[in-house]
Amino acid sequence: MARLFGTDGVRGEANVTLMPEMAYRLGRAATIYFGKESEEKPLIIIGRDTRISGEMLEAALTAGICSAGGRAMIAGVIPTPAIAYLARVHHAKAGIVISASHNPFSDNGIKFFGGDGYKLPDAVEDELEVLVHRIENGDDLARPNAGKIGKIEYRPDLLNQYSEFVLSTCHERFDGMKVVLDCANGASFEVGPKILRELGATVKVIHALPNGTNINDGCGSTHLESLQKAVVENQADIGIAFDGDADRCLCVDEKGQVIDGDHILVLCGTDMMKMDKLPYNTIVTTVMANIGFHKAVKQAGGRAEITKVGDRYVLENMLKNGYKLGGEQSGHIIFTDFSTTGDGPITALQVLASLKRSGKKASELTALMKTYPQLLINVRVGSKDGWEENQAIQDAIAAGDKELGEDGRILVRPSGTEPLIRVMAEGPDQDQLDRICNAIADVVKKEMA
Repeated sequence: MARLFGTDGVRGEANVTLMPEMAYRLGRAATIYFGKESEEKPLIIIGRDTRISGEMLEAALTAGICSAGGRAMIAGVIPTPAIAYLARVHHAKAGIVISASHNPFSDNGIKFFGGDGYKLPDAVEDELEVLVHRIENGDDLARPNAGKIGKIEYRPDLLNQYSEFVLSTCHERFDGMKVVLDCANGASFEVGPKILRELGATVKVIHALPNGTNINDGCGSTHLESLQKAVVENQADIGIAFDGDADRCLCVDEKGQVIDGDHILVLCGTDMMKMDKLPYNTIVTTVMANIGFHKAVKQAGGRAEITKVGDRYVLENMLKNGYKLGGEQSGHIIFTDFSTTGDGPITALQVLASLKRSGKKASELTALMKTYPQLLINVRVGSKDGWEENQAIQDAIAAGDKELGEDGRILVRPSGTEPLIRVMAEGPDQDQLDRICNAIADVVKKEMA
């Protein structure tokens, strides 16, 4: 049986593969699990993005929580990182977010934070899964009655609590700065403009009219074209884009050039080094970081720590070694001084603060890092097993590495969720990358079909 929890919670097409019945079981299971060591009704905080299916899943989750005697605190539409923060400050047993992040509106997901604000360890997810299946296959678990049945508390004020927290993380003002903000028709549509205006920025807002079906639709951090156009047309200093649940942030400079997660890490890391606030001058990133990132960090006097793909691995490394800044090219940036997870609004303020302190234009900071061309080919395979020991594949990779030399690199890795081997190459010459990457992909296809 496939594992219920994926890399970031339980996801599927709403009302097709992710049903309200599953949401009910997850809410019930979570309340039983997190309430097992307490005599009181366990508090669970729930937030969601703007998808049309969010209310349906919220209602089902809440019913599951109440059936197990829990207290459901409903925050409404709110960024994912807000639930991580609120779970901590309200001493909740857990936080639950209903969102499929940057996916289309027809998808949805249910992801958990512990009471400490961190994503759940695999072992805890496994225990929840056992409870979910037990509920599904003849629910023999306790059902409180009378006054022990759970309660629901609606708390629209929680969004303001999160907003005040985000503002407290920034000590610069942005008077005179003109910003275009793309809210992806998602969870940041209220809090994003509010915090920027509170700090003095002049804000042109786009894609902040959610209707339940337009989240991430040609907008947000996965579709930057309209933001690039709006920044240039409005002669703005910078553009900022969140994804649907606002745990990611990407930017655009005044010329319309993309400032991705690699650039943000270089920009903020360099600024933190100047202020002596970056322990060991180290930034944590994944194997997918552009080779230009590594060159820029080294040029600035820093070093990079490399992890597997996934923000949970980045955070794990940061906590283990005491690092303060890490993230991914996709814009999932973690500042452990402020948050326990990637936080789009906090990232946006830190980028603006670094820009303000530099006294330079955004394009001058973009130029701190040269982005090398990157090509990715996904090869569908019969099985992912054994590719690392396949001599023909290893010979093809070695030949490509030798040709690229120090100015390029090759990364071959299996997908974590699909029967794919991903072949990625970086280097200064696009034609060379096409040839090398396709040659390796052809060998993988031949050997692993």
